[in-house]
Amino acid sequence: MSADIRELSELEDLRQLAELFAVVWGRPGKPPISSDILKALAHSGNYLSGAYVGGRLIGGLVGWLGGVPPHALHMHSHILGVVPDSEARGLGFDLKQHQRRWCLARDVKVMEWTTDPLIRRNAYFNLSKLGAGAPEYLVDFYGQMEDGINAGDASDRLLIRWQLDSRKAEAAAAGELTELDVDKLRGWGRTPILSAGPHGEPVLESSSARVLICQVPDDIVALRHSDPGLAREWRIALRLALGGALDRGYEIAGATRSGWYVLENQ
Repeated sequence: MSADIRELSELEDLRQLAELFAVVWGRPGKPPISSDILKALAHSGNYLSGAYVGGRLIGGLVGWLGGVPPHALHMHSHILGVVPDSEARGLGFDLKQHQRRWCLARDVKVMEWTTDPLIRRNAYFNLSKLGAGAPEYLVDFYGQMEDGINAGDASDRLLIRWQLDSRKAEAAAAGELTELDVDKLRGWGRTPILSAGPHGEPVLESSSARVLICQVPDDIVALRHSDPGLAREWRIALRLALGGALDRGYEIAGATRSGWYVLENQ
């Protein structure tokens, strides 16, 4: 079932959007961004959208324009949320494409946001489904967070940068991007710089190969609840492996649905 995606500016719509974000982030009644801030953003010409099915709000996306000199003008895409078990499949992708079209219509060619590099579905979505890049690893970027998704963990993030008019972004919009084949890379003798051990523990290895592969756990959010200590081990291990590789000049070529980053050193 497809959703009706439209821009929002009326206060009551924005109150519903704020509460939707509160539910998605596990903090009912305490939204991560309040309706008064949303109203100010809408009034000043920024991007706020809601996705509706049968008149019910099931998703939303908020971003604002940034980039004062010497930085280039870009859209900072701050928060995207979709209610669990939504009737509309692929809604996150549809919302991002709606935002992309909004930007391109206003001659905004770059979009940026941050993502938790341990959440593998987000890595796959951002890097492989959308065709964005990830140029920086940001250590504990937001400090301590208290929501139901991030509580108890350092807030390391990847900076995602999406060149909206690139060939890769256009191919992604048309559903034409292909997934990287990690099994083939492993068959060529690629040793992972990070992988899951026999008991789910992170295993670090050093490598200076031109192509590196780096694994993340199946579900870090569930792991934070079931074994917080192990979740913290994964945070530090990924910071050393992925962050360290970026510091050494590697670039992230993509991420797979099965939880692997692929990095290349040109």
